[in-house]
Amino acid sequence: MPETQISESVRMINVLLVEDHALTRIGLKTVIKRTDDINVIGEATNGLEAIEMAESLMPDVILMDVGMPKMNGIQAAKAIVEKNPQVRIIMLTQHDNDRDIMASLASGASGYCLKDVEPERLFVAIRAVSAGDAWLDESIAAKVLRLYSTTTEAATIEPVMTEAVLSESSMKNPAPVAQTTTAKTFDRPAPEALSPRETEVLTLIVEGLSNQGIADKLIISLPTAKTHVRNILNKLSVDDRTQAAVHAMRRGLI
Repeated sequence: MPETQISESVRMINVLLVEDHALTRIGLKTVIKRTDDINVIGEATNGLEAIEMAESLMPDVILMDVGMPKMNGIQAAKAIVEKNPQVRIIMLTQHDNDRDIMASLASGASGYCLKDVEPERLFVAIRAVSAGDAWLDESIAAKVLRLYSTTTEAATIEPVMTEAVLSESSMKNPAPVAQTTTAKTFDRPAPEALSPRETEVLTLIVEGLSNQGIADKLIISLPTAKTHVRNILNKLSVDDRTQAAVHAMRRGLI
């Protein structure tokens, strides 16, 4: 009976760790053991192993190191998401350079996190992407907004990284982001007016908070937060939270 109660109250999130440094893997596994709802079901040491284990274990979330031997995390993430779009991936790295950020997001990753993140923030990230949200470190979110807002006439969305960015040679000798990305641009109609509460929610979206983070910050329920986010996307005529954040910054809505 107790086991049934636990399974009904806590949905276990199965995680695959992909990291070539043994001590880092041990550290990640140790801190994750503190939680009641996150479980490490496998460990890989390079991108090739990650692809195989993602296929066999079908984890909910993969914590993926960016720089690894044999195949880097960006290449592995791209291959995994193309085959299994339901798998959510958080890229882990010691660096916050523009090239890695944009290549990681273009690969289909749902989150980007620095390795010095506090454990509780990592848990939030795992839970957020598992629930279908995107998650970025606050400092990373600011960089993404800057990179997405490089044009003056139209919003820039969905950067598509060329194969050169994902090659081993370019990982060692990266080209400038402007030369290794293509982008879709479009003009938007003036947005429908947002309510004061929706403006608050939009501000938190720009700050990189997940739906649960918004709910906690504003002391509202998660379904209410999701409703506000959905209404904001509809009013701004955008498809996702990143586009909403970029649109808000460019229009001066916050």
